[in-house]
Amino acid sequence: MRDFATHTGIEFLQQMIRDGNSSAMATLLNMKLIEVSDGKAVFEAFPSEKFYNPQMRVHGGFMATLLDSALGCAVQTKLARGVGYGTIELKVNYVRKVIAETGRLICTATVLHAGRTMLTSEGKVAGPDGKLYAHGSGTFLVFP
Repeated sequence: MRDFATHTGIEFLQQMIRDGNSSAMATLLNMKLIEVSDGKAVFEAFPSEKFYNPQMRVHGGFMATLLDSALGCAVQTKLARGVGYGTIELKVNYVRKVIAETGRLICTATVLHAGRTMLTSEGKVAGPDGKLYAHGSGTFLVFP
């Protein structure tokens, strides 16, 4: 079991990638952290009909979760051993519809501000065609 108390945020995430692990939420939603560096996190996700809303397109919550995950992991790369965080604000802009046939989505998030008690980050979701599907930002509270 990985222990964030004994690893910096970036070390924890790098180990997660090396081990091929994902959170239970990420596994459920077919998304995975694939890359981290200082202030940056990249997720891949695969939309499916099982995530459709009544309008027969991927529910906005799927994209919001993808962005929140990447935004949060970008923030986590800036944290010291044993320091946690939580989302206190999430803003998502949906640019175009996502359906199962859209294919692999890449969500890239970067930290904009890393303060002592609050961090902000922004992210973009692109499809295999390079087109923008959604973008967003988040604010995160740091807690020991």
